[in-house]
Amino acid sequence: MRLSTLFILGLLSLALAGCNNGDAGYQGWVEANLIFVGPDETGRVETLSVREGDPIEQGAALFVLDSDLQRADVAMQETAVVNAKQAFDRAQTLLKTSAGTQKNYDDAEAALRTAQARLNSANTRLVRRAIKSPVTGTVQQVYFRPGELVPAGRPIVSLLTPGNVKVRFYVPEATLPHIAYGDVVKVQCDGCPPDLTAKVSFIARTAEFTPPVIYSTEERSKLVFLVEALPEQPEKLRVGQPLNVALVARNGAQAKEGQQPKEAKR
Repeated sequence: MRLSTLFILGLLSLALAGCNNGDAGYQGWVEANLIFVGPDETGRVETLSVREGDPIEQGAALFVLDSDLQRADVAMQETAVVNAKQAFDRAQTLLKTSAGTQKNYDDAEAALRTAQARLNSANTRLVRRAIKSPVTGTVQQVYFRPGELVPAGRPIVSLLTPGNVKVRFYVPEATLPHIAYGDVVKVQCDGCPPDLTAKVSFIARTAEFTPPVIYSTEERSKLVFLVEALPEQPEKLRVGQPLNVALVARNGAQAKEGQQPKEAKR
Protein backbone atom coordinates (compact mmCIF):
# COMPACT_ATOMS: atom_id res chain seq x y z
CA MET A 1 0.00 0.00 0.00
CA ARG A 2 2.80 2.35 0.90
CA LEU A 3 4.63 1.58 -2.35
CA SER A 4 1.48 2.27 -4.37
CA THR A 5 1.04 5.62 -2.66
CA LEU A 6 4.63 6.58 -3.40
CA PHE A 7 4.22 5.51 -7.03
CA ILE A 8 1.10 7.68 -7.45
CA LEU A 9 2.81 10.65 -5.83
CA GLY A 10 5.70 10.17 -8.22
CA LEU A 11 3.40 10.23 -11.22
CA LEU A 12 1.73 13.40 -9.95
CA SER A 13 5.12 15.05 -9.53
CA LEU A 14 6.07 14.17 -13.10
CA ALA A 15 2.76 15.53 -14.38
CA LEU A 16 3.24 18.80 -12.53
CA ALA A 17 6.76 19.07 -13.82
CA GLY A 18 5.52 18.51 -17.37
CA CYS A 19 2.97 21.28 -16.92
CA ASN A 20 5.59 23.64 -15.60
CA ASN A 21 7.86 22.90 -18.53
CA GLY A 22 5.03 23.58 -20.92
CA ASP A 23 4.38 26.94 -19.30
CA ALA A 24 8.04 27.88 -19.21
CA GLY A 25 7.92 29.18 -22.79
CA TYR A 26 11.08 29.13 -24.85
CA GLN A 27 14.69 28.70 -23.92
CA GLY A 28 16.96 31.62 -24.70
CA TRP A 29 20.07 33.44 -23.64
CA VAL A 30 21.48 36.93 -23.19
CA GLU A 31 23.72 38.50 -25.81
CA ALA A 32 25.12 41.97 -26.31
CA ASN A 33 26.53 44.14 -29.07
CA LEU A 34 29.91 45.06 -27.63
CA ILE A 35 31.74 48.26 -28.54
CA PHE A 36 35.34 47.49 -29.46
CA VAL A 37 37.82 50.33 -28.92
CA GLY A 38 41.27 50.23 -30.47
CA PRO A 39 43.96 52.45 -32.02
CA ASP A 40 43.98 53.83 -35.56
CA GLU A 41 47.66 52.98 -35.94
CA THR A 42 50.01 50.33 -34.66
CA GLY A 43 51.48 51.13 -31.26
CA ARG A 44 52.60 49.85 -27.88
CA VAL A 45 50.33 50.23 -24.86
CA GLU A 46 51.90 52.59 -22.34
CA THR A 47 49.13 52.94 -19.76
CA LEU A 48 45.85 51.12 -19.20
CA SER A 49 43.39 52.99 -16.99
CA VAL A 50 40.65 50.35 -16.63
CA ARG A 51 40.16 46.74 -15.63
CA GLU A 52 37.55 44.19 -16.64
CA GLY A 53 34.25 44.87 -14.93
CA ASP A 54 34.99 48.53 -14.18
CA PRO A 55 32.16 51.00 -14.75
CA ILE A 56 33.18 53.71 -17.20
CA GLU A 57 31.76 57.12 -18.00
CA GLN A 58 31.75 58.67 -21.45
CA GLY A 59 34.91 60.68 -21.95
CA ALA A 60 36.90 58.85 -19.25
CA ALA A 61 40.44 57.70 -20.08
CA LEU A 62 40.82 54.14 -21.35
CA PHE A 63 44.43 53.72 -22.49
CA VAL A 64 47.43 55.57 -23.92
CA LEU A 65 49.76 54.34 -26.64
CA ASP A 66 53.37 55.38 -27.30
CA SER A 67 53.48 58.55 -29.42
CA ASP A 68 57.15 59.04 -30.38
CA LEU A 69 56.50 58.66 -34.10
CA GLN A 70 53.48 60.95 -33.99
CA ARG A 71 55.40 63.66 -32.11
CA ALA A 72 58.21 63.49 -34.64
CA ASP A 73 55.69 63.82 -37.45
CA VAL A 74 54.16 66.90 -35.79
CA ALA A 75 57.59 68.54 -35.49
CA MET A 76 58.31 67.83 -39.16
CA GLN A 77 54.98 69.26 -40.30
CA GLU A 78 55.48 72.38 -38.15
CA THR A 79 58.77 72.99 -39.96
CA ALA A 80 57.06 72.51 -43.30
CA VAL A 81 54.44 75.12 -42.37
CA VAL A 82 57.13 77.62 -41.41
CA ASN A 83 58.92 77.11 -44.73
CA ALA A 84 55.67 77.34 -46.69
CA LYS A 85 54.72 80.55 -44.87
CA GLN A 86 58.07 82.14 -45.76
CA ALA A 87 57.65 81.15 -49.41
CA PHE A 88 54.12 82.55 -49.43
CA ASP A 89 55.20 85.88 -47.89
CA ARG A 90 57.99 86.17 -50.46
CA ALA A 91 55.62 85.44 -53.35
CA GLN A 92 53.12 87.96 -51.98
CA THR A 93 55.78 90.69 -51.75
CA LEU A 94 57.04 90.01 -55.27
CA LEU A 95 53.50 90.15 -56.64
CA LYS A 96 52.87 93.54 -55.04
CA THR A 97 56.03 94.96 -56.62
CA SER A 98 55.21 93.38 -59.99
CA ALA A 99 58.41 91.34 -59.75
CA GLY A 100 56.48 88.08 -59.37
CA THR A 101 53.64 86.40 -61.20
CA GLN A 102 50.14 85.49 -60.11
CA LYS A 103 50.94 81.82 -60.75
CA ASN A 104 53.86 81.85 -58.31
CA TYR A 105 51.65 83.47 -55.70
CA ASP A 106 48.86 80.91 -56.22
CA ASP A 107 51.35 78.01 -56.03
CA ALA A 108 52.82 79.35 -52.78
CA GLU A 109 49.35 79.81 -51.28
CA ALA A 110 48.34 76.24 -52.21
CA ALA A 111 51.59 74.88 -50.72
CA LEU A 112 50.93 76.75 -47.47
CA ARG A 113 47.37 75.36 -47.21
CA THR A 114 48.65 71.85 -47.86
CA ALA A 115 51.31 72.18 -45.17
CA GLN A 116 48.75 73.46 -42.65
CA ALA A 117 46.39 70.57 -43.46
CA ARG A 118 49.18 68.05 -42.93
CA LEU A 119 50.03 69.66 -39.60
CA ASN A 120 46.39 69.40 -38.50
CA SER A 121 46.37 65.73 -39.51
CA ALA A 122 49.57 65.06 -37.56
CA ASN A 123 48.15 66.76 -34.45
CA THR A 124 44.98 64.67 -34.74
CA ARG A 125 47.03 61.47 -34.94
CA LEU A 126 48.96 62.55 -31.85
CA VAL A 127 45.83 63.33 -29.84
CA ARG A 128 44.27 59.97 -30.77
CA ARG A 129 47.08 58.09 -29.05
CA ALA A 130 45.22 58.76 -25.79
CA ILE A 131 41.82 57.09 -26.18
CA LYS A 132 38.77 57.99 -24.12
CA SER A 133 35.56 56.03 -23.69
CA PRO A 134 32.98 56.81 -26.39
CA VAL A 135 30.07 55.60 -24.21
CA THR A 136 28.96 55.08 -20.63
CA GLY A 137 28.90 51.45 -19.56
CA THR A 138 31.20 48.75 -18.22
CA VAL A 139 34.50 47.31 -19.39
CA GLN A 140 33.67 43.84 -20.65
CA GLN A 141 37.12 42.57 -21.63
CA VAL A 142 40.73 43.76 -21.96
CA TYR A 143 42.69 42.22 -24.86
CA PHE A 144 46.11 43.94 -24.54
CA ARG A 145 48.15 44.96 -21.51
CA PRO A 146 50.81 47.67 -21.00
CA GLY A 147 53.95 46.85 -22.94
CA GLU A 148 52.20 44.82 -25.63
CA LEU A 149 52.26 45.86 -29.30
CA VAL A 150 48.80 46.40 -30.77
CA PRO A 151 48.23 46.16 -34.55
CA ALA A 152 46.19 48.89 -36.20
CA GLY A 153 42.46 48.27 -35.96
CA ARG A 154 42.71 45.64 -33.23
CA PRO A 155 40.60 46.37 -30.12
CA ILE A 156 42.31 46.87 -26.79
CA VAL A 157 39.12 46.89 -24.72
CA SER A 158 35.47 46.07 -25.31
CA LEU A 159 32.70 48.07 -23.66
CA LEU A 160 29.13 47.12 -22.86
CA THR A 161 26.32 49.64 -22.61
CA PRO A 162 22.95 48.62 -21.09
CA GLY A 163 21.14 49.57 -24.29
CA ASN A 164 23.11 46.97 -26.26
CA VAL A 165 21.94 44.00 -24.17
CA LYS A 166 19.39 41.76 -25.88
CA VAL A 167 17.52 38.52 -25.28
CA ARG A 168 17.60 35.91 -28.04
CA PHE A 169 15.33 32.89 -28.37
CA TYR A 170 13.76 30.71 -31.04
CA VAL A 171 10.08 30.06 -31.71
CA PRO A 172 8.47 27.48 -34.02
CA GLU A 173 6.55 28.53 -37.10
CA ALA A 174 3.19 28.02 -35.39
CA THR A 175 4.04 30.74 -32.88
CA LEU A 176 4.77 33.45 -35.45
CA PRO A 177 1.15 34.68 -35.74
CA HIS A 178 1.12 35.25 -31.96
CA ILE A 179 4.22 37.43 -31.74
CA ALA A 180 4.97 40.79 -33.33
CA TYR A 181 7.44 43.62 -33.18
CA GLY A 182 7.00 45.57 -29.94
CA ASP A 183 5.31 42.73 -28.03
CA VAL A 184 6.28 42.27 -24.38
CA VAL A 185 7.76 38.95 -23.23
CA LYS A 186 8.50 37.72 -19.73
CA VAL A 187 12.08 36.78 -18.92
CA GLN A 188 12.93 34.26 -16.21
CA CYS A 189 16.37 33.15 -15.05
CA ASP A 190 18.05 31.74 -11.96
CA GLY A 191 18.49 34.39 -9.29
CA CYS A 192 16.77 37.10 -11.34
CA PRO A 193 13.88 39.31 -10.15
CA PRO A 194 10.47 37.86 -10.99
CA ASP A 195 9.22 40.87 -12.96
CA LEU A 196 11.76 41.06 -15.80
CA THR A 197 10.32 41.84 -19.21
CA ALA A 198 11.61 42.64 -22.69
CA LYS A 199 10.18 44.02 -25.92
CA VAL A 200 10.52 42.17 -29.21
CA SER A 201 12.89 44.10 -31.48
CA PHE A 202 13.64 41.59 -34.23
CA ILE A 203 11.91 38.62 -35.87
CA ALA A 204 13.79 36.62 -38.48
CA ARG A 205 12.14 36.30 -41.89
CA THR A 206 13.90 33.05 -42.72
CA ALA A 207 13.80 29.77 -40.82
CA GLU A 208 16.77 27.76 -39.60
CA PHE A 209 17.32 24.40 -38.00
CA THR A 210 16.89 24.11 -34.24
CA PRO A 211 20.25 25.02 -32.66
CA PRO A 212 21.91 22.13 -30.80
CA VAL A 213 22.31 24.27 -27.66
CA ILE A 214 18.55 24.22 -27.03
CA TYR A 215 17.38 21.18 -25.07
CA SER A 216 13.85 20.24 -24.15
CA THR A 217 11.95 17.16 -23.03
CA GLU A 218 9.17 18.07 -25.44
CA GLU A 219 9.21 17.52 -29.17
CA ARG A 220 10.24 20.70 -30.98
CA SER A 221 9.91 21.73 -34.59
CA LYS A 222 13.04 21.26 -36.64
CA LEU A 223 12.66 24.67 -38.22
CA VAL A 224 12.52 27.68 -35.94
CA PHE A 225 12.72 31.47 -36.24
CA LEU A 226 15.11 33.68 -34.31
CA VAL A 227 13.54 36.40 -32.15
CA GLU A 228 15.35 39.16 -30.28
CA ALA A 229 13.96 41.33 -27.48
CA LEU A 230 15.39 44.34 -25.66
CA PRO A 231 15.12 43.98 -21.85
CA GLU A 232 13.58 46.85 -19.95
CA GLN A 233 16.03 46.28 -17.08
CA PRO A 234 19.24 45.24 -18.86
CA GLU A 235 21.37 45.86 -15.78
CA LYS A 236 19.71 42.80 -14.17
CA LEU A 237 21.05 40.42 -16.85
CA ARG A 238 24.51 39.17 -17.75
CA VAL A 239 25.88 38.24 -21.15
CA GLY A 240 25.68 34.51 -21.82
CA GLN A 241 23.10 33.90 -19.10
CA PRO A 242 20.55 31.19 -20.00
CA LEU A 243 16.91 32.04 -19.43
CA ASN A 244 13.30 31.18 -20.25
CA VAL A 245 11.10 33.47 -22.31
CA ALA A 246 7.31 33.43 -22.11
CA LEU A 247 4.95 35.31 -24.41
CA VAL A 248 2.56 37.78 -22.82
CA ALA A 249 -1.07 37.93 -23.93
CA ARG A 250 -2.09 41.10 -25.76
CA ASN A 251 -5.31 41.49 -23.71
CA GLY A 252 -7.45 40.50 -26.66
CA ALA A 253 -6.02 43.18 -28.95
CA GLN A 254 -5.22 41.89 -32.41
CA ALA A 255 -2.62 43.17 -34.85
CA LYS A 256 -3.86 45.23 -37.74
CA GLU A 257 -4.61 43.28 -40.84
CA GLY A 258 -1.69 43.17 -43.22
CA GLN A 259 0.77 44.54 -40.67
CA GLN A 260 4.03 42.62 -40.72
CA PRO A 261 6.59 42.43 -37.92
CA LYS A 262 9.44 44.81 -38.51
CA GLU A 263 13.07 43.87 -38.50
CA ALA A 264 15.42 45.77 -36.27
CA LYS A 265 19.11 46.17 -36.86
CA ARG A 266 21.29 43.81 -34.91
